Order: sequence, then structure tokens, then C-alpha cells
Amino acid sequence: MPAVRPAFAHILNVADARRAAARRLPKGLFAYVDRGSEDETGITLNRKELDAVRLAPKVLVDVSDISTRASILGHEQPLPLVVAPTAVAGLLWHDGEIALAQAAAKAGIPFCVSTQSITPIERIAESGARLWFQLYVWKNRQRMLGLLDRAWAAGAETLVLTVDTAVTPNREYNLRNGFGIPLRASWRAGLDVALHPRWATGVMLKAVMNGGVPSYAHYPEAFRSKLGRDALSDEVALARDVTWQDIALLRRHWRGKLVLKGILRVDDARMAAEHGCDAIVVSNHGARNLDCALGPTQILPGIAEAVGGRVEILADSGVRRGADIARFMALGANGVMIGRAPLFGLAIGGSEGASRVIDVLSSELRTTMGFLGTPEVSRLRETLS
Repeated sequence: MPAVRPAFAHILNVADARRAAARRLPKGLFAYVDRGSEDETGITLNRKELDAVRLAPKVLVDVSDISTRASILGHEQPLPLVVAPTAVAGLLWHDGEIALAQAAAKAGIPFCVSTQSITPIERIAESGARLWFQLYVWKNRQRMLGLLDRAWAAGAETLVLTVDTAVTPNREYNLRNGFGIPLRASWRAGLDVALHPRWATGVMLKAVMNGGVPSYAHYPEAFRSKLGRDALSDEVALARDVTWQDIALLRRHWRGKLVLKGILRVDDARMAAEHGCDAIVVSNHGARNLDCALGPTQILPGIAEAVGGRVEILADSGVRRGADIARFMALGANGVMIGRAPLFGLAIGGSEGASRVIDVLSSELRTTMGFLGTPEVSRLRETLS
């Protein structure tokens, strides 16, 4: 592991970063990042099911030269990871999306920019990171295609369509703690901010001084809404009538790789392959959407068996250890997306904090591979018990 700055020496694992982020961020904002939906059984399920995946170590294998290198969508990279798209990361740290992209660039892995980023992709591109772009389909498809042209012009090489958010998730705790997107003034939210002055001055005040109340930077200027205002124009509201016809439209229009994120069925995985998608992400959105959804570990082996030779398979939801990365890859994934984990690091130290979390996961993965007797990530599938 690279040399660790004293400020992050106490961050030995993702759980440490999570606890530190909980102290630094307003309670409502931390809950927005950390929690699930409804009764939040999905959060517990993701963890239990990952823990239930037991791997069988091979002994008497030369592991003096462990390589975590992987090929994802035609690119060789040092780690089998992609930083997942996450909305409004810029509320966790000033210019948070840029800081996350810098951490990804340092690690040599892609950074997926969210449609709902509060930093425009053109500025994020200055980080030097390999950029992917995450899309939610808008009601006005022509405006959506214009956004894709903008992302391509900024250097995005891969389009990730989120397909598991057809309706708004039921996150009751946001109502109880006074936090939500768009931001709304309330006495609870005001007290929450007042109790976290470092965040208030280091993030929100900086944002206001440098451009006013944050907004969704990828929405058209005429329809852009500040996060403190109510609904965006109906034209750029998220569409609820998204079908496989939209996948065909995107495949015709987008010149780069196309990925569908949020697949939890074998038949949907087959449809993705038939529609010319290059990859899928087996994911339950980190248990942030449908609380009763399958955990990705339940369906990943079946999907890998059905389409593993036709599309690349990524997985996410619940990664907290390098061993979790190994588990997903043993079950059939070619790579893994990480979402909350680098956000915790971002919240406590910007780019350096996010880098610390990525380094921790990388070190844990190498340790896991050493114990498993798998000097290459491609051999992790051999360890599934």
C-alpha cells in the first residue's frame, strides 16, 4: 500500500471511513448516502449474502507476484474496479466529483459521471480520469440525446444506463430528518448544518461563494433547477416509459460502449446481449431502491453462465472489503463498481480520502488473493466452494 498521510493513518478499512464520514457530514446528508429504502432489509441482505460466499483457498501456489490487473471493456487497468456513478457527490466535498475523478485517475480506473452531478463533465474531464457517463432517460428524448453528445464531446468513452429506477424510491428517513433532493429549508436541516460547521463552511459556503446554490450541471440551462428549488421542468424529468426500444435508440446513437446497470434477471441479461449492449451491471442499486429485491450474489452465477461469453459482467452493491471484490469475481463478474466506499473517503478528505479507501480495498484484495492462492484475478473463479 502507498505511504499513508498521518491524517488518514486511522483509516484501516471502509468501516473506519464510514464512521469518520458520519461525524463530518450533516446527519441528513450522511443518511442519504448511507442508508437504503423502506425497512432497509436489503442493506442487511447484501451484507449477509456477501458474507455467505465462502471461497476455497489453493495451497502451495507461488504468490510472490500477485497481479490485480484486469481488462474491462477492452482497457487494461491496475484494478478490476470502476468508481460508480453517485448523485450530488459535490455536496460531500467541494468539487467532489472532480476529487473522485482525481482519485480514480490516480488508481488507473474509470470514473463514472452521474447525470445528476453538480459539477459539469467538462470540468471533471480536466482530472485526466477515463470517464464513463451514467444516464437517466429524460421524458424529452431529443434533449437526452443532446446530453449524450455533450458527454461524448467531453471525452466519455462508455455510457451506463441505469435501468432499475423506474419510480422514486421510498426513503422515509429523508422525510423524518428533513433532508432530501431538492434541498428544502427546515428547522431540522438548519440545526443539522449548524452542528457540522466544517461541512457548512468547507462545502456549502464554498459552493455558494463560487457560483450560488448548487444545481444539476448536466440539465439544460433553461430547465436547470437549483437543488433548493422544487421540481425540474417536465421535459427533463425522469421518464417512466423506458423500454427496450430506448436501448435500441441508445445503441444507434451512442458511439462508445453501452452498459446497462441494475440487472437482476437472467432473461434481462439475455435481452441486453441481444440489443448489442457491451456489458451489464448486476446490482440492486446498493439496496437504495427496492427493499425486497434480490441481492446480486443470488443471481450473478446464473447470469454469468447465461451471457458471460456475450457481454462483460460487472457487479456492485455492498462492497466493504477487498474480499467482497474477490467474491463478486469468483461468482462470475469481470469487474466491480464501488459507490459508497469512496464516497466515505471523499467526505473526510476529498481526493486524498477517496484514494485512501481505494488503496485499502486494493491492499485487501491482494491479501485475499494471496491467501486464496490466486496470483491473477482471472483465477478467482477457481476458488468458489
